[in-house]
Amino acid sequence: MTSEKNTDIAKLSYEQARDELVSVVTALEQGGISLEESIALWERGEALAARCDEWLIGAKARLEAAKKNRED
Repeated sequence: MTSEKNTDIAKLSYEQARDELVSVVTALEQGGISLEESIALWERGEALAARCDEWLIGAKARLEAAKKNRED
């Protein structure tokens, strides 16, 4: 089931992943959930943060390539 959840994360846009990550952090900060639910949310949050990083790394590479093309 974890790989299935990660597959859906891989399909998220940066904005979708970021917004869901904000929701996960909010839920964790509010508390009132079981340890098992907290762990599941933490794992989801880690995967969402990694997805955001992927998008940002890709965006940085595109910007650097565009800058290099402009300089050439």
